Amino acid sequence: MPNNLEGKVAIVTGSGRGVGRGIAMLMAEEGAKVVVVDPGVNVDGTGFDQSIAEVVVGEIRDAGGTAVACTESVATMDGGERIVQTAIDNFGRLDIVVCCAGILRDRMVFNMTEQEWDDVIAVHLKGTFTVVKHACILFRQQRSGRVITFSSQSGLVGNSGQANYGAAKSGIACQGYGSLRRDGQFHRASRHHPHDWRDPRVSRRDPRPGRRRLPVRRRWRRCAEPGSRGYRSLHLLPGLRPRRQHQRADLPGVRQHRLAHVTAPARKGHLD
Repeated sequence: MPNNLEGKVAIVTGSGRGVGRGIAMLMAEEGAKVVVVDPGVNVDGTGFDQSIAEVVVGEIRDAGGTAVACTESVATMDGGERIVQTAIDNFGRLDIVVCCAGILRDRMVFNMTEQEWDDVIAVHLKGTFTVVKHACILFRQQRSGRVITFSSQSGLVGNSGQANYGAAKSGIACQGYGSLRRDGQFHRASRHHPHDWRDPRVSRRDPRPGRRRLPVRRRWRRCAEPGSRGYRSLHLLPGLRPRRQHQRADLPGVRQHRLAHVTAPARKGHLD
């Protein structure tokens, strides 16, 4: 088994299915000890299934890796703290945080309820903050660490029916830049902003009766597989790629995206 991440401990939120699962499996394959974080909710955030995370942990262990399940919600500060504490309690350290957790409540803005807005913001945007905040406390102490967050094309150019999702993803992108300007001396961070991926819970809706689907440009048909997204994440981890201000990855089926890497070290006056 490859050991590029041997001795490292990684938290991957939303890793019970889809892209998060692909990243967790690949990091474990590379030797990392993984905290699989997923409460097992449906794509709209409803329900709870503890077995979702346990299944991924079982798959990692069967393949010879090391992992532990965590079903805490990222949408609360206490949940974010307990997620980080799970890594410390089980493995004694934390080196990598990957934030993939998310839900969808798609609706046109004039039909969207306050709850549908708040829930999506809470999981995507606040959920990134709750875990990254507590992880960065450790990263500042040990003067090392890696954060990978997921934005989206919906957060950069918008998408019909996804005002809540787009606002959350745009906030994640800016949150990453803001964090680096202050804490870049202590840890490195990057973000992905894919336009689409294949996930069994998410599929394109059929057009209404009597209407036909408009042709989709070829590049939008080329969805990212969870595994390929995992490889892109590995490219951003310490020791696997040379340090550069910005990086672009070119993987099969994925359009190139600009990735925000660590900026110049923060000035002393900006560290606290």
